[in-house]
Amino acid sequence: MSSPSNDSAIWQPNPDDLANLNITAFQKHLNDTFNLTLNDYQQLHAFSINQTEKFWQAIVDFCQIDFIQAATSVVKYHQHMIDTEWFIGGRLNYAQNILKHRNDKTAITFENEAGQQQSITYKQLYLKVAQLQGFFKNEGIVKGDVVAGFLPNIIETVIAMLATTSLGAIWTSTSPDFGFEGVIDRFGQVGAKILLTTDGYFYNGKTHDCMKKVKIISQHIDSIQKTIVIPFADLAWKSETNKHFVVWQDCLDNDNTQVHFEAVEFKHPLYILYSSGTTGKPKCIVHGTGGILLQHKKELVLHSNVSADDKLFYFTTCGWMMWNWMVSTLSTGASLFLYDGSPFYPDGNRLLDMVNNNNISHFGTSAKWISAIEKANIIPKNQRQFNHLSTIFSTGSPLMPENYDYVYEQWKTDVCLSSISGGTDICSCFALGNPALPVYKGELQCLGLGLDVAILDDDGERILNETGELSCLNAFVAMPVMFWNDPDNKRYKSAYFEKFDNIWCHGDLAKITPHHGLTIYGRSDATLNPGGVRIGTAEIYRQVDNLVEVLESIAVGQDWDNDVRVVLFVVLLNNLQLDEALIKKIKTTIRSNTTPRHVPAKIIQVTAIPKTISGKIVEIAVRNVIHNRAVTNTDALANPQALEQYRNLPELQS
Repeated sequence: MSSPSNDSAIWQPNPDDLANLNITAFQKHLNDTFNLTLNDYQQLHAFSINQTEKFWQAIVDFCQIDFIQAATSVVKYHQHMIDTEWFIGGRLNYAQNILKHRNDKTAITFENEAGQQQSITYKQLYLKVAQLQGFFKNEGIVKGDVVAGFLPNIIETVIAMLATTSLGAIWTSTSPDFGFEGVIDRFGQVGAKILLTTDGYFYNGKTHDCMKKVKIISQHIDSIQKTIVIPFADLAWKSETNKHFVVWQDCLDNDNTQVHFEAVEFKHPLYILYSSGTTGKPKCIVHGTGGILLQHKKELVLHSNVSADDKLFYFTTCGWMMWNWMVSTLSTGASLFLYDGSPFYPDGNRLLDMVNNNNISHFGTSAKWISAIEKANIIPKNQRQFNHLSTIFSTGSPLMPENYDYVYEQWKTDVCLSSISGGTDICSCFALGNPALPVYKGELQCLGLGLDVAILDDDGERILNETGELSCLNAFVAMPVMFWNDPDNKRYKSAYFEKFDNIWCHGDLAKITPHHGLTIYGRSDATLNPGGVRIGTAEIYRQVDNLVEVLESIAVGQDWDNDVRVVLFVVLLNNLQLDEALIKKIKTTIRSNTTPRHVPAKIIQVTAIPKTISGKIVEIAVRNVIHNRAVTNTDALANPQALEQYRNLPELQS
């Protein structure tokens, strides 16, 4: 991504609106409470990282976060950033903070591919959570147990998560397009006791069966006691199952009408999310209850200006951290709008029509989708007014400068276009939007409050207006509390703290701009990231290794068309030649056992895979070669000459 020219803002907030913004009220709250004179965002951000205790306590107070037992102190530092303690002695419950609104207002509306909608009020949501919690209690689910959802983005998924976390149990989820091996690799590691699934799901006008995969999953994960099936696609399945399977409605058939909220520690596990699996099975990243709640409320209320009168729609699946982020919207009393299916069914107007027709105020999507509808010559403002739309979120990959032009010229002139970036690792953002600041093309508006985000050079020195490693210099509440089955934090430290001592290194190449915003240039590690969906190369290798025709392979991401596409290089058995039949076989194998996103855009035959002396394949070196970048440390390679056949390949020019 080339550095955009941003001498002038493409959008400015209306001065008349500034006084009514949540972030303005928060700044006044700080000034009044601590006798300060904070006048702009840079001063506010400086306060947030220099006065840590005062800032996070102010977030609790201003965002109305409920503790069951108050903390005795806000923060206690230790030698390593990982060991920082937050809100010591405090007890709270995530679901209690979500379910504090128990009125007749619509909490969630869901729309399926056929355009059919169903809604649930906050009062009804509370009752459904109570009923499912009753079932969970009868099954012996207690604090610290794991409940897993192999589910589409539907209302029942939110109910299941809240019933789980209300008990202090831990929620984890994937989307139903995962192959059974990918699900087993995730849920099997964490010992899920209950599995929730639908009988099937819809995508691009087709019905996809889940039950065959679910049978295999339940057979391979010994910890699963019960599998709850939600009849979503109306597929026949009972004859294929046994006594360990139960229908969703039967789980709600009880008299439980009150939700018990288990008081848990601030750092008690709330969610388990998963790394991409680049070096083997995915790492199980555990996020804490209090940290997620505070971080999400800060980002939604202050950075996104979400209030009770708003309606938020984020196009996401349950396998992406944006689902977890999105659900926290309910804590504000706002309404959620859910959709599960293809964003292009029946055509590229689908999401736009839903945003316009359902009075969405905050809409979230991927940069790739914005680029795709632009290329399809879709004009959002044609026959649509978007009267309620105030904010558009974009994430998953860098939003190109020309995409900003498209949004403001062809969609809506008065909207805050918030490109945001963080990740599964923190289930939140390092840099994001701010309705009180201008928008500049190609830039994320600001660094997140409470996070001392910096760009570091290879020596760990802070740099401005230069490209370097996106890093965070201070401890923050949304850091993972641990990795699962990592008692000494060895894998945790290896993931983020190997490059710089006691500094979080995120793996993104980025630059802080003169406007104090952020420009991101993509991943700096070996993780594949097509369309913003993190994909581990190991998950691809596991499938390709099962093919007798393929001796070895290496997968990398190629920057292409304002996104990243997966390229797979293969060494074939004996004198075999890569033909269309074998390409189809490789793609089918990968698609069947992982997800459609894992399928390579290009498969190319080579004669050798470059490796280190110790036998490890070198994905980053190959990626650098195909992008005509310098490869360092070739002395560490056993066969550096192998890199030459990856250079200037015609197949990668189209």
